[in-house]
Amino acid sequence: MKKKGTKKRTLICIPTYNEIENLEAIIDAILDLVDVDILILDDNSPDGTGIKAARLAKESPSLFVLHREKKEGLGPAYMAGFKWGLERDYDLLVEMDADFSHQPKYLSPMLKAADYHDFIIGSRYVEGGGTQNWSLLRRFISRGGGLYARTLLGLSIQDLTAGFIVWNRHVLENINFKGVEASGYVFQIELKYKAKKHGFSHFEFPIVFPDREKGESKMAPGIALEALTRLWRVRLKK
Repeated sequence: MKKKGTKKRTLICIPTYNEIENLEAIIDAILDLVDVDILILDDNSPDGTGIKAARLAKESPSLFVLHREKKEGLGPAYMAGFKWGLERDYDLLVEMDADFSHQPKYLSPMLKAADYHDFIIGSRYVEGGGTQNWSLLRRFISRGGGLYARTLLGLSIQDLTAGFIVWNRHVLENINFKGVEASGYVFQIELKYKAKKHGFSHFEFPIVFPDREKGESKMAPGIALEALTRLWRVRLKK
């Protein structure tokens, strides 16, 4: 890990699928607040998100685009982003959504916290964190799923399904992230589980997570079903 106070090259990895309504706004909001590079990982969005991202990248030296052939889920997209970033010697790699559920205002303090911990989780379920405009059913599923995962895997992390994360590169270099099989939100759980099994330290930074205002949610019944079955495979995997 670099000495405290030394600027770390940071890459924000943002998977997209039909996020054309949010794309330019989230890029501008991030670059207005922090000195980072952004990698858009577009899964061949039919709404033209990838095309727009490529156009914006021509106008900004801090923006890059990785065009993927088809929609494969969060896991493969992030793994492609991690590989791209590690090959280009970034010190910090950040997972972040495009829909403003992960608010850019939290980036600066989370990046600073990465000086002291191996990975930082933007957490809804620690003191000071929370959700906005969520239905009672969605809150129940999120809380219940988190409790189920923590119990099954023996972890103390309160927000295991969180997808707003800052990784120091040495964590990703050591946990074999390419061996993560889950393609949906279980990817987030398995990655954290691997990091903790390797003894890496974490910190849960409190965030407020609002529901998206534009575009459609990517959550589907199949993803929830995957969570129930895949977690046992994570637990039993050597």
